[in-house]
Amino acid sequence: MSEAIPGMPPPPPPAAPRPAAVAVLYRRVGEGVEVFWVKREKALRFAGGFYAFPGGKVDKADAAVPMRGASGEEAAMRVAAARELFEETGVLMAEGAEALSPERLKEMRRALLAEERTWGAQLAEAGLTLRAQDFQPAGRWITPPYMPVRFDTRFFLVEAPRQAVAELWPGELTEAVWVTPKAALERWSEGTALLHSPGVHVLQVLAKFDTPEAVLARLEAPPHCPDFIATLVEFQQGVRIIPLVTPTLPPATHTNGYVLGPEELLIVDPGAEDEREFEKLRDLLSTLEAEGKRPVAIVLTHHHWDHVGGVKMLKERLKLPLWCHARTADRLDVPTERLLVDGEVLELAGNPPQRWRVLHTPGHARGHICLVEERSLAAVVGDMVASVSTIVIDPPEGNMRDYLTQLARLRDLPVTTMYPAHGGPIPDGPGKLQEYLEHRAARAERILESLPPEGATLHQVVETAYSDTPAFIHPVAERSALASLEMLMEAGRARLQGGRYFKA
Repeated sequence: MSEAIPGMPPPPPPAAPRPAAVAVLYRRVGEGVEVFWVKREKALRFAGGFYAFPGGKVDKADAAVPMRGASGEEAAMRVAAARELFEETGVLMAEGAEALSPERLKEMRRALLAEERTWGAQLAEAGLTLRAQDFQPAGRWITPPYMPVRFDTRFFLVEAPRQAVAELWPGELTEAVWVTPKAALERWSEGTALLHSPGVHVLQVLAKFDTPEAVLARLEAPPHCPDFIATLVEFQQGVRIIPLVTPTLPPATHTNGYVLGPEELLIVDPGAEDEREFEKLRDLLSTLEAEGKRPVAIVLTHHHWDHVGGVKMLKERLKLPLWCHARTADRLDVPTERLLVDGEVLELAGNPPQRWRVLHTPGHARGHICLVEERSLAAVVGDMVASVSTIVIDPPEGNMRDYLTQLARLRDLPVTTMYPAHGGPIPDGPGKLQEYLEHRAARAERILESLPPEGATLHQVVETAYSDTPAFIHPVAERSALASLEMLMEAGRARLQGGRYFKA
């Protein structure tokens, strides 16, 4: 689905990263440490459903709050880290805070969250002083340019005072607990805790805690992070994303390729034919090969050009076989070495091995497949759903009834995290699938209601039933509207006569 849409505005440039700060709160336990991590509410636009450390954007007012031992941007970043840490955990890192009662701390936290009293005013009233030494620089990370929301984030390592009590208050977070880095990484390995690259790096460093000085040095020098932007993004172990610029339908600008597996690797949907995009993928594979991993095959979810554009180049240069469904293979101009069928398992060697079950999910395309990891039930879902838009169902290749059947199949499995071709991971797979099913059902009813007694052309149906969408979207909406009308006619609820659609 890569054709241009007349009147469609060009895609916006990458969002400018906003300054942010994160506090990695830790405490010593025996010979190691525990860290305080939080789970972000799934509806949040940035990192919803992910595990992270307390933090957030820098407010303009943070620059006016005194920070002993630092000035300018360095001070403002630490002030923001201290504020976010207090808001999200209740831990107040300030000289004099140990003299405050638990009741006073809770009232200060409540007033700050309710925006009744500013951060600076509360610190001054309580006679507290923020100290730079309490917030040790622990790295800088900039969100990749393909993300719709971006931050330029400074990380700070913070050792919790002995008397500190960290606790969750309901709001933007759904979980906040102390955890050993090893246990957290095991959750990431199992696919039950999604992490962005900074979180993985922090936990891997803290899992080998020796001295704060050595830890800080390692935290500030992450691998695979030129210009502070991660090139190896692994939301759960063995699921690596490589967004590639492709000729896809807006608002998407990229198609996500995935590199799956612990040691043996599958390359899923290399959609870019551009040489520069190929080099991005090749660099990622070189990084993984240096760690003893090796690609064994290319897998396609379906045949649309923004998913297959780089296949020929990849096959020729890396000498890899191509695996896909038969209804994808017969639409390609490159040979296919293995035809995938519903229910078969692709096992990838490693420690532990991964098993990806193939599900044939026609609807968007006749040969569309999804891959479901058997242990975590995470799913690479191609164009079944997207986190940046809805999916076009374009007859005759597309079939709305089949599409809805497969959405329900994935929901009822149930899958967990979904990795779509467009947009970021979707932690609540069943919730998003149900949302899609309800949206399509509501749209079908709206289409049916748009049919007057004298009937309507397809163009007229779209003008009425899609009046809530911009006009430049209507040519694409016509394809999905046609798919819905075909489904309604098959169900005996609509009919076509003389080029006009009527209620049956």
